[in-house]
Amino acid sequence: MLKINQKPKTLNKSVNEQLTTNNPIDVDSKIISTPKNLQVIYEDNHLIAINKRPGDIVQGDKTGDAPLSEVVKEYIKLKYNKPGNVYLGVTHRLDRPTSGIVIFAKTSKALPRLNKLFADKEAKKTYWAVVKNQPPKEKELLTHWLKRNTTQNKSYAYKIEVSESKKAILEYSLIKKLDNYFLLEIDLQTGRHHQIRAQLAAIGCTIKGDLKYGADRSNKDGSIHLHARTLTFTHPVKKETIKLVAPPPNEAIWNACN
Repeated sequence: MLKINQKPKTLNKSVNEQLTTNNPIDVDSKIISTPKNLQVIYEDNHLIAINKRPGDIVQGDKTGDAPLSEVVKEYIKLKYNKPGNVYLGVTHRLDRPTSGIVIFAKTSKALPRLNKLFADKEAKKTYWAVVKNQPPKEKELLTHWLKRNTTQNKSYAYKIEVSESKKAILEYSLIKKLDNYFLLEIDLQTGRHHQIRAQLAAIGCTIKGDLKYGADRSNKDGSIHLHARTLTFTHPVKKETIKLVAPPPNEAIWNACN
């Protein structure tokens, strides 16, 4: 298994000077990704994996803010001195206030294979979440039925199936006790809208900064303390098993989790 940890691949000096800061991983969470500070944790001819900052949007939305997909295209264009348009396929998304691993396809060959991999739940995802309240158990499998309210852009968790709801399953483990918070690792077994946020809130463990799901205060930068920590999958072309690990943002509480 090929394991990619916290540092991006080493580039030649001239490209480093053009595209990266002195330390592309150790950055403040308030910073928005640009072609010069992009946190690349894996790249080959077929795909590129980014450590998304809180505040980055993966695809364009009604805000009109530049999406991460366009930032990655510009990064590739600069790095490889491409004169024309750059191909990039979006394979999955993270909520805007969430940080962590996002993979893009660099070729039309890789895109449908990556899409199938995510659709068939063949990519194993784990997340870190910082919560204010201690969970009822140190480890537990949670099953809820989630119903999405598109007007509110929010999902509601029910213990039993209700009309238009979808089954949601995750397993959490308490992995660290902080001074005032608790760090959970989440094994996501289904992929529902706001699933982790809604299910943790349903057991009284709202994620730090997540006002939408009951946090008592927001984070100053608008983030929530939810981070896509690892992603394990079979490479769509090379057929190697790859495990990506993304460090959380450089922020006091996240730093205490390491």
